[in-house]
Amino acid sequence: MSIGGPLRRVMGGRDPGEEHRASTPLELLFDLTFVVAVSQAAAQLHHALAEDHLGSGLAGYAAVFFAIWWAWMNFTWFASSYDTDDVFYRLLTLVQMGGVLVLASGVEDAFDGDFKLVVVGYVIMRVALIAQWLRAAAEHPAGRAAAFRYAAGVAVVQAGWIARLWATGVWEPVTFVALVVAELAVPAWAEFRGNPTNWHPGHIAERYGLFTIIVLGEVILGTQSAVRAAVTDRGLSAPVLLIAIGGLLLVFALWWIYFTGAQAGLTTLRTALTWGYGHYFVFASVAALGAGLEVALETTEHHAHLTERAAGLAVAVPVVVVLAVLGVLHRLTGTGAVGHGLLVAGGALVVLALGFSPPVFGLGGAVLGMGLAVALTLAANIAVLRRGTGGQGAARGATSPVS
Repeated sequence: MSIGGPLRRVMGGRDPGEEHRASTPLELLFDLTFVVAVSQAAAQLHHALAEDHLGSGLAGYAAVFFAIWWAWMNFTWFASSYDTDDVFYRLLTLVQMGGVLVLASGVEDAFDGDFKLVVVGYVIMRVALIAQWLRAAAEHPAGRAAAFRYAAGVAVVQAGWIARLWATGVWEPVTFVALVVAELAVPAWAEFRGNPTNWHPGHIAERYGLFTIIVLGEVILGTQSAVRAAVTDRGLSAPVLLIAIGGLLLVFALWWIYFTGAQAGLTTLRTALTWGYGHYFVFASVAALGAGLEVALETTEHHAHLTERAAGLAVAVPVVVVLAVLGVLHRLTGTGAVGHGLLVAGGALVVLALGFSPPVFGLGGAVLGMGLAVALTLAANIAVLRRGTGGQGAARGATSPVS
């Protein structure tokens, strides 16, 4: 890769068997624009939970996070197949980054049901994405049919999102769900009707792992800010300290669970799409954990309008979802993060029970208990893995950089 990027390369499709394929600096820079969008979504969820607006808050969060995650998915999978890293590719990526920032600016309005700015951001991103797919179709004859299907599918569905801006009443949720289904169907339609694109299994697995770290970083940043605000307001109290320790344990244990085992076994397109789609719940739940920890800290300082039990569940439920989804995904791909499904299920049930326990243990004790429960779930899984591999495979897997 040259310093300034070559002026022009043929977009001929990357080799899916390429060794040592890693995320590029441009991909990492692109991911940083999503830090803004994810933090905005988590902040709005935090405010909704603190005001005890659970239903509307969760609905808005699910919708907004889908927009964030799907924009990232679209870029990531195209880059895995056709990243030429030339000047034209870089400039079109810059346009998409601008669209992400416009999307992030519209997150707060979207929580109130106004998706105009989010749609504008998507139009900007997708003009560039469609141009990329059309370029791939022109320059890569073997993948031309799939590239044209992607370009057509993205354009048609985007037209649907624009038309949805005029939907009212019951048609708003109905059209939203219909368009989400259409979005998810485009890759399957494009890939399964002919020659699939040259996506790289190792590259895709690494990209998901790196974005997981970004979302975990958002949890740490949000929790640290909430701890600092609580300490500045009333000084360091035992509940604040316990929530801080429990939150750090949760982040570290979930990271360890995610990155335990060999590289994800994305051996087929069906498995890869399931892995990719399942990460919506992973990313959204991890980001929601950050909002839950902030709400828990505010509840201990009597700044939130909800009960301690509700605050405990705001932490517990995202953790349960992450454990359950990772258990399924890692089983699917044959990675070593899950020694036994019952261990994951047992750990999730304990965490959920602790979500109801603040009236008994206090909110700080409940969150600390959740951290310990996830850590014990991790330890039990590693013990099972070591017993099954004679210790050597698990020891290697526990330090593997990609799940």
